[in-house]
Amino acid sequence: MSRLKFVAAAVLAAGLVIPATSAVATSAKGGGVTAWTPAQGDSGKIAVKDESRDGDPGKAEYYRHDSAGTKRTLWNHSGPGTTVYSGDGSAIIKFQACDENYGSADDCSGWKAP
Repeated sequence: MSRLKFVAAAVLAAGLVIPATSAVATSAKGGGVTAWTPAQGDSGKIAVKDESRDGDPGKAEYYRHDSAGTKRTLWNHSGPGTTVYSGDGSAIIKFQACDENYGSADDCSGWKAP
């Protein structure tokens, strides 16, 4: 019986030390813009970073689990080298990163699922 208690205690201790899930971000790059989710370790947040110096804003277009028919857009108008984060909500189910190009088609990554 003591061996069974030892094994149970070891499994319990491993569960406390090793997290069951980890938030590994999926990223997408369109032109000079990168978007990723989960952002800040939260599957209900997305981030967009403008790495371009073209003067045009960047954006992440995305869909959430609880409103799968509604495309949302997170804009980054803050300039090159900056990152903006969405508010929290239901999990992001697909997204893309786009570098806005005034007067011509945007440079978009294509859709990704986290």
